[in-house]
Amino acid sequence: MKQSQAEILREYGPFPRADRVNGVTYDGRHIWFASGDKLNAFDPVSGEVVRSIDVAAHAGTAFDGRHLFQIAENHIQKIDPKTGAVLSTIPAPGNGGDSGLAWAEGTLWVGQHRSRKIHQIDPETGTILRTIESNRFVTGVTWIDGDLWHGTWEGDESDIRRIDPGTGEVLERIDMPAGLVVSGLESDGGDQLFCGGGSSGNIRVIRRPG
Repeated sequence: MKQSQAEILREYGPFPRADRVNGVTYDGRHIWFASGDKLNAFDPVSGEVVRSIDVAAHAGTAFDGRHLFQIAENHIQKIDPKTGAVLSTIPAPGNGGDSGLAWAEGTLWVGQHRSRKIHQIDPETGTILRTIESNRFVTGVTWIDGDLWHGTWEGDESDIRRIDPGTGEVLERIDMPAGLVVSGLESDGGDQLFCGGGSSGNIRVIRRPG
């Protein structure tokens, strides 16, 4: 297993009227984050919030190229980012114990926090297609170049892991500095990872090792 210390490139926040960061996603232009009672989009160049959608946003956030998906309590909402309208909902597999959310291979991938699992689910019905076991509490989830990554958070310790999606084996681990936690997790599609900082209200950008 490859192991390294997180290299923090930039830190955003805290943001106005957002006292925490839950899920994080990226639409190619703006970084979106869930803050409990709304979804917020900010410009990664200026760090300024440019848009907010009033919608329950308690955990993971994902973007499929057209729509936002947001975990709210025990269900997942499909949202039109242009209008803010909730188009449909499906049950979340953890029934309220869900954490991260990602879009890949035409499906949603959902972290189940304290159960230490990641589920691949049908985005239309919520049916579980596959389950991957972890040995740590699972927070944010993201796919990058065919690799599955997830955040962990237990106590004051967090790391980010690249795992084998077939077996759950940890292939690589990036350790966060003590006291810096990872709630949401997303990639810019390149060498940057966006890490939600939970109740700190911050989003940290770390380098993805080459």
